[in-house]
Amino acid sequence: MKINSPKENTRSIQFYGGVFGALLPFIIFIIGVVVIALSGAPDERGFWPVLLLALGVGLILAKNRTDFSETVISGMSQQIVMIMITAWILASIIGILMTLTGFVEALIRISNQLSLNGTGFVIATFIICCIVSLSTGSSFATILICSPLLYPTGGVLGAHLPSLAGAIIGGAAFGDFIAPISDTTIASALSQNAKIGDAVKSRIKYIVPAALLALVGYAITASWFSTEGTADASLITGSPAGLPMLLVPALIIFLFLKGKHLLHGLLFGLLFGTVLGLALGLLQWDQVLSLDLENFAAKSFVIDGINRAVGISIFTLLLMGLVETLKASGLLNRLVDFATLRTQTEKHAELWISAVMSMAVLLTTHSIVAILTVADFTKKQVISGIYQKSGAPIC
Repeated sequence: MKINSPKENTRSIQFYGGVFGALLPFIIFIIGVVVIALSGAPDERGFWPVLLLALGVGLILAKNRTDFSETVISGMSQQIVMIMITAWILASIIGILMTLTGFVEALIRISNQLSLNGTGFVIATFIICCIVSLSTGSSFATILICSPLLYPTGGVLGAHLPSLAGAIIGGAAFGDFIAPISDTTIASALSQNAKIGDAVKSRIKYIVPAALLALVGYAITASWFSTEGTADASLITGSPAGLPMLLVPALIIFLFLKGKHLLHGLLFGLLFGTVLGLALGLLQWDQVLSLDLENFAAKSFVIDGINRAVGISIFTLLLMGLVETLKASGLLNRLVDFATLRTQTEKHAELWISAVMSMAVLLTTHSIVAILTVADFTKKQVISGIYQKSGAPIC
């Protein structure tokens, strides 16, 4: 999938207070996010007011407020931002579909039928969470789906609970790193004009050894500290009937590996999963769409999925608008020039990318926005490293 490169923002915004004025909105944003997060913010919706405040402060400090306003809108309306929002919406709907059709319960039921002990259940939990995260593309969704089902069951079976928690988190991170519908996979690939399928293939050599090493670690700690236990049938709900839903992520992965468009793969996967769920009796028509005429409302798993994606979508729109003002201030260009002059090899370029990416994550508190923020920097560093290695001059 090829993304048309967004037009370079030709506006140059100057702020009262110079560099400090340009950074103050981000300082306000970071302080607000830290305070709200430590107070127990439920999701990204709690950060909306902070972002609006930061944008308001930036507007006050900008010497040309029309240019500032246009820059914010330009940052929000980038094609890749719209692609990410589309991906979040469709992936969220697919995640809810997989939950409604009993896919996770089917995996748990099968693991129970294998008569696993505490250690075996920890291993099975890691594998299950890997499959679920690969199916949903979201580590957070995987943790929310699997934890209430797997954690109590593992406790009854005598599994070492810290190892079990680690297996859930590790398995959730697996799909977040390599799943074709993962937001990080999509953002990192498309921001560098790479195909999603190629990005997934390139990551296999990294994720498989890491997953195997983690699996061995969970197995060792679980075997050392596990205790005897027997499963409570009330905790093992569901049936293997939902297992055919595994065909849904398999189809999506196949389409992406074949180089199909993001919308093509996700929408086909959603349509196929809906039809398959209805055909197998795992999904009811009223779950697809039902009307509450008394309250003038509609109900659907599609609506639930979109509602779940609203928080992260609005948060990303506002934050990308704020990030674009930082780019227009010229601070990021200075960083690019500074790093380029000090890049002598490909290894130097990789170190610079890693360092700047880490700073961007700390600055934005959002991995996707951080990826999109340093996308241009990454491209220039890669080109710089390649040219330095070949001995050709950098233009």
